[in-house]
Amino acid sequence: MQLRKFNSILETIGNTPLIKINHITQYLPCDIYAKVEYFNPGNSIKDRVAHQMIKDAEKKGVLKKGGTIIEGTSGNTGMGLALMAIAKGYKCIFTVTDKQSQEKINILKAMGAEVIVCPTNVPPEDPKSYYSVAKKLNEETPNSFYPNQYDNLSNRAVHYQTTGAEVWEQTEGKVSHFIAGVGTGGTISGISQYLKDKNSNIHTVGVDSYGSVFKKYKETGSMDMNEVFPYLTEGIGEDILPQNVNFEVIDEFIKVTDRDAALMARRLAKEEGLFIGWSCGAAMAGTMAYAEKHGKKGDLIVVVFPDHGTRYINKIYNDEWMQDHGFLEKDFTTARHIISKQPPVISVKETQRIAEVIHMMNTSSISQIPVISSDLEVVGSLTDTKVLHKLIQEPDLKDRIVRDIMDKPFVFVGLDETIDTLSSVMDQNSRKAVLVRDENGTIKIITRHDLLLALMN
Repeated sequence: MQLRKFNSILETIGNTPLIKINHITQYLPCDIYAKVEYFNPGNSIKDRVAHQMIKDAEKKGVLKKGGTIIEGTSGNTGMGLALMAIAKGYKCIFTVTDKQSQEKINILKAMGAEVIVCPTNVPPEDPKSYYSVAKKLNEETPNSFYPNQYDNLSNRAVHYQTTGAEVWEQTEGKVSHFIAGVGTGGTISGISQYLKDKNSNIHTVGVDSYGSVFKKYKETGSMDMNEVFPYLTEGIGEDILPQNVNFEVIDEFIKVTDRDAALMARRLAKEEGLFIGWSCGAAMAGTMAYAEKHGKKGDLIVVVFPDHGTRYINKIYNDEWMQDHGFLEKDFTTARHIISKQPPVISVKETQRIAEVIHMMNTSSISQIPVISSDLEVVGSLTDTKVLHKLIQEPDLKDRIVRDIMDKPFVFVGLDETIDTLSSVMDQNSRKAVLVRDENGTIKIITRHDLLLALMN
């Protein structure tokens, strides 16, 4: 094998590997591959963005020799820009929020940058926000350039030109689903646009944080700032709508809690050997939630892992920090434990008569039941209270089939989800139960009653 030599660190950006997730996903019917971006020289996907923004700024003449790069960053874009500055002789000033890990701040300083820490819990337009401080510094500093990764479309363009093309080539065009966390929106929008240009049937899912604006805006077209609140996960979610987010190429959003993101990151390190960052854990948790509910045999899902775990040594990879934030509980009962002694779930077909199903639910003392299709896919659900209300309104419904009155399917969860997460999922989806596949792929059901029994034992 011929080994390449490079003229500078910048030439090593891109061409990152696509790695199959093997152990965490073994009960799923589909294949999941991660685009592992910590193989970039600055250990994150933002090296691509920084490189493109600086090249474009130089080409336009807005960044001149000896200039200063000023940017608001969660740390990773700053690292990429710092690499550019070192290679090309620029100065750097970065504004970050006070929720960013100390590791990120220390790394930026080690690369020669000046770092200004700003409060998280202020509106974007507040003079103290890291957006506002960066803009003001740019206005006050002669010969400075404000890349503005949120609205600079070079961000989106580089992922169309490089990352999207790499994913398509590495999967030989077989990718069926693409999933990524959404922060500035450049990654998901650029890659998704490229993939959809190749195959319009590719389904794109954005992963969002609770407290962020993206999911609701996609679904309603409106922003409710009353629903925006601080969260801990770094690098995804926003309280603004960056111009780089192209909602037209994002088919849907999934929200992930700070805790689930942190725990998934730790699982990936321990079970897959992938020492990744917090937002990577969020992306994988969202991917698992989607695959558990919608994944089918033959699907090839690609998820982006943006950065490396070294940014979070004193946070999500620190047991004491995790316990202080309520993210680690010793011997906390999991779905695996709850279903260990359960028989396979009783289900009904969507074509069965409702009267027959009511009899089955009564004789078996079942209050909720999954509905399956002729090819054994879970396609819906029934609950006794919903059936009762519908029959009171329309007694003749008992002679019709299940498909006519069934609700959405119960949500699938992972085997290692804990009781608090299971309860949260039920609350979020307004359901009395969730589904889980055991190691053999057999579907089991967990109800609120099961959670109460587990807590009592």
